[in-house]
Amino acid sequence: MGTKIQFLLLFFFIGFINYAQTGRVKGVILDENQIAVSDVNVTAGSLSTTTDATGYYELTVPANQQMNLVFTHATLKKVTVSIQIKNNEDYELHIVMNSTAESIGEVTVVNNRKRVQGIVNIEPEVIRKIPGANAGIENVLKSLPGVSSNNELSTAYSVRGGNYDENLVYVNEIEIYRPFLIRSGQQEGLSFTNTDMVQNVDFSAGGFQAKYGDKLSSVLDITYRRPTKFGAALDASFLGGGLTVDAVSKDQKWAAITGIRYRDNSLLVDSQDTESNFHPTFGDLQSNITFTPNTKWEFSLLGNISMNRYEYEPLSRQTTFGTLQDPRVLQVLYDGEEKDKYETYFAALKTTYKVNENFTLKLIGSAYHTLEQEYFDIFAAYSIGEVDTNLGSDTFGDVKYTRAVGSQLNHARNDLDAVIVNVELKGSHDIKKRHQIEWGFKYTREDIRDRIVEWEVVDSAGFSLNEPILQFPGEQPYEPDTGPLAPYQNVRAKNFVKINRFSGYAQWSLKDRLGSSEVWYNAGVRAHQWSVDAQSGSKSQVVFSPRAQFAIKPEWEKDMVFRLSGGLYYQPPFYRELRDADGVVHPEVKAQSSFHIVLSNDYSFKLWKRPFKMVTEAYYKSLTDVNPYTLDNVRIRYAANNNAKAFAQGLDMRLNGEFVPGTESWFSFGYLKTEENINDRGYIARPTDQRLKFGILFQDYMPKIPNVKIYLNLVYNTGLPGGSPSYADPYDYQLRLRDYRRADVGFSYVFTERNDKRPEGHWLKKFRDLSLGFEIFNMFNNQNAITNTWVRDLYEENQKAIPNYLTTRTFNVKLAIKL
Repeated sequence: MGTKIQFLLLFFFIGFINYAQTGRVKGVILDENQIAVSDVNVTAGSLSTTTDATGYYELTVPANQQMNLVFTHATLKKVTVSIQIKNNEDYELHIVMNSTAESIGEVTVVNNRKRVQGIVNIEPEVIRKIPGANAGIENVLKSLPGVSSNNELSTAYSVRGGNYDENLVYVNEIEIYRPFLIRSGQQEGLSFTNTDMVQNVDFSAGGFQAKYGDKLSSVLDITYRRPTKFGAALDASFLGGGLTVDAVSKDQKWAAITGIRYRDNSLLVDSQDTESNFHPTFGDLQSNITFTPNTKWEFSLLGNISMNRYEYEPLSRQTTFGTLQDPRVLQVLYDGEEKDKYETYFAALKTTYKVNENFTLKLIGSAYHTLEQEYFDIFAAYSIGEVDTNLGSDTFGDVKYTRAVGSQLNHARNDLDAVIVNVELKGSHDIKKRHQIEWGFKYTREDIRDRIVEWEVVDSAGFSLNEPILQFPGEQPYEPDTGPLAPYQNVRAKNFVKINRFSGYAQWSLKDRLGSSEVWYNAGVRAHQWSVDAQSGSKSQVVFSPRAQFAIKPEWEKDMVFRLSGGLYYQPPFYRELRDADGVVHPEVKAQSSFHIVLSNDYSFKLWKRPFKMVTEAYYKSLTDVNPYTLDNVRIRYAANNNAKAFAQGLDMRLNGEFVPGTESWFSFGYLKTEENINDRGYIARPTDQRLKFGILFQDYMPKIPNVKIYLNLVYNTGLPGGSPSYADPYDYQLRLRDYRRADVGFSYVFTERNDKRPEGHWLKKFRDLSLGFEIFNMFNNQNAITNTWVRDLYEENQKAIPNYLTTRTFNVKLAIKL
């Protein structure tokens, strides 16, 4: 035992020893657009290193010697700097590398590392500029092929037929969790990610490597900036604002970036059909602190506190539906209110120990605590009326006859308290600059305390409607029902669940040559064991997930990379997947599995002497042990039963490049077909079966006024299945919502556009950026629906599907300042 303790003490403190006659040079490499550059080779004689995803590098060099530092990159001009540092000195050197036309014929040299992994890299500046009702990373993701969302108020998205719970999100290699009780987009408030703190964004829509976790659909990998000098950024709009501050110590060993944000959705919610008193308060405080005491160690602390208050008092609603020949109007008067509260506390400590130039260890610990409350009592009295369609009538457009009346009362007292703790050890070995071995072990403990009390009473034409699954004698309204009165829906449950998880992975990567072609190999496996302990029982299970990638770049005139990737992906159930519609937890629920294969082509070329890229991917997923679910707005309710199988197949295409010099834009197209077979009853469309998707993200400027920038975000998705009544059999209701069509446009006047030509001392020189913008959300005022409200019409003895429309055309003003 004593030897083990001594070893641990040596492991954690050996890095603090001062090595004689050496020092460290470090810094960040940027291109001419002030974008961090990864994979830059930094050499000093026989010593070398490469920059990471944030452009950061560190290199230990001999002290008191004159030496040349050489910076090289496949697409940028070489830079050589002569330095001499003192013993134990931390020498800071930041380099700006310019682009060069290193091309042969039509072959353009590009960064191959992310190409061969099928990773899409999104520039943070694009994320910050593109307009959207819920601007941020998720807003831009929704313009990519294979990524879908039919709700501009929500940050949730589905990828290639998966649902919102099937996407991995990492910030600084730390897994991020979403709230549990959110049921509508307007309740969400802020995304976890603060875009002003972001340095790098990578996204994979499938076929990802074993080092990423156990989800079925996608990976979003975000890296926060490491400040190198003091700075500040402020943005404000009608939807809220934020302040971000960068700070660095004099010796450069401490660096911190802190952001505070506030959001108010009233502008958007007030544009919907329902008139309401809406008082949201969404705010968070986030900080990332980094400490680098010497050449071996680095410590970083990421913390977040989020406080969301949602107070909603609906007053009235009027929605027109039906056809031109037979228009109808739903009129609703409300009484009551909803008061929701979401508080999250998150902290993560990450320690990186560089054993040597080829061996790195990382120890990561994190804790997530969420307190969620959903309380509402809302009474709604409704009527359905016929509209006067006589053009010559004095009452044209008014309701001339009321066909149905009714009311409903919705009640909820839902509380959730969840604590999730993670500890992870990761290692990376580079062998002869060709092979790379990566491994990791992780322990997770989830402790969830959940109380559900929900019921709904429906009264139609004066008659109380019982729950559909209850069979009482009698037939309303002609004969009264006999038996007890029962709510139309009633869920009551109290759950205390503990889940322990052990997971790990190992993977190998190799860059080699096959004849005259460059090839890349990657193979790995994940293992995941979990045990669920609940009042209803206990269960322990284990799964293994092998994954592989192969990429080849032929030595052709055209710059093409072909990639084949796939594997067997598992998603062990999280708490929400264990709980059925009645609130009962089922520990025996298995992990959903997906055999996934992706074939892609990445073609880089020059057009108009500017860089472009065309990426095409065909994919197929075969899913077993599927846990069926229903989708209501953004709320997912699982059956908690692995009684289905499914498939997803499709084609994604994306053309991106400099359609306008100096700016990146893209056009996306996606085709998807996903169906499921529940209890061998035959295949039907899954809730995320969105067949066609078109997306455009375009940046431009006015030639006559180059200070004016224009940003367009356009999305078209065909309609999703859904909107069926409660308790409906999905095999009886295969309706589709209307197509989702939305265009957001932003205009920005950049006052600092020509700062490089202004004289020293000019007042605008104090700003890195000063811009004033005007945004139009839903520019064409399309009526998009997220769900249906089902209202009984006793006159026709059926139910009417009333669309719940999203936001209409809305205007916003935005101010951005950077120092």
